[in-house]
Amino acid sequence: MPRADAVRTAPPAAGRAPHAPHTPIGRLVGVALALAAVVAVVVLAFAWPSVTAEPRDLPIAIVGTDQAIDAVEAAIDEHQPGAVALQSADDRSAAVDAIEQRDVYGAIVLGEHPEVLTSSAASLPVSQMLTGIGQTLEAQINARAAAEAAAAGAPVAPPHIDVPATDVVPLADSDPRGSGLASAMFPLVMGGMIGGIAISIAIIGALRRVVAVAIYSVVGGVALSGILGGWFGSLQGEFWPDAAAIALALAAIAAPITGFVALIGRAGIAVGPIVMMLFANPISSSTMPAEFLPAPWGEVGQWFPPGAAATLVRELSYFPNADTTFPWLVLGAWTVGGLLLSVVGHFRTAGGAEPDAIAAHEDDPAVPEPLPESVPVPA
Repeated sequence: MPRADAVRTAPPAAGRAPHAPHTPIGRLVGVALALAAVVAVVVLAFAWPSVTAEPRDLPIAIVGTDQAIDAVEAAIDEHQPGAVALQSADDRSAAVDAIEQRDVYGAIVLGEHPEVLTSSAASLPVSQMLTGIGQTLEAQINARAAAEAAAAGAPVAPPHIDVPATDVVPLADSDPRGSGLASAMFPLVMGGMIGGIAISIAIIGALRRVVAVAIYSVVGGVALSGILGGWFGSLQGEFWPDAAAIALALAAIAAPITGFVALIGRAGIAVGPIVMMLFANPISSSTMPAEFLPAPWGEVGQWFPPGAAATLVRELSYFPNADTTFPWLVLGAWTVGGLLLSVVGHFRTAGGAEPDAIAAHEDDPAVPEPLPESVPVPA
């Protein structure tokens, strides 16, 4: 019987697909562990700020004599150590100016007419905390007055002294809890991130993506300003400044994504979910003051688009006297930086390395060549 020179593989039975090779156990375990790590990081990123949130060195103005200020500071530290950082103000008017310029969250006015000044638009939790401090201060003032009157042998108890709480910058009637303004920030971050990712995938050409980001941001800013301000009543500022702020926020989030994609390929898409969502958004202070986060994360969050956008939109809505230079610069810097990366990526590819059309698919998985129909066996 003649020996065959080759052993041919049997063709698959009609109607049956060839069996795919099983995933190796090592890879299976690795993928499962990696996914578990991702879930742990996501939960940690979003839960950590609320779990660790507590007031730390909140700037609060105080009006009064040095002796009275020392007594109030000692009383506050006894109940909430390190919660506030008192800043002396000349009078009530100066304290109000500091609140309206967002230099402080509120004020305590001592003297013949004691009063607590709050700002629910700056932070509802801080406003409630200051109201509680005012109630404690009222009880202490009246207790001290009663003790002094009793020691002096006065036949009649002294009149009760009220310490009213005045909301200097209140929240709007259309958003009395501030939930609308706070909840608007997450969709804004998501919108910028999704826009950057979608443009990176759907548009070929680095410079074309720059144009797409510009159009998307402008139209999105106008649309969201109309929805959040005119429809939901979450924004209280003028329409066009609000629209400009939202447009710049969308661009500041989307442009770095498209820029890194132009520079390093599809791996640049990770800038959105990792940098903007998992890192910057939890420390953006959109739902709580920056001082509620462990130092220095509250301040760090203001250097990223989510934090700068949250601060800018709040100040445009409620604090027209506040200096908004810093958040405008932060958003502008991220936008310009992302666009510059796109330009650099354009010249890297279209300028000689490889065309944009090829670079857009450089990270696509390679398609293996089909196996030969026969495998020769050596004699």
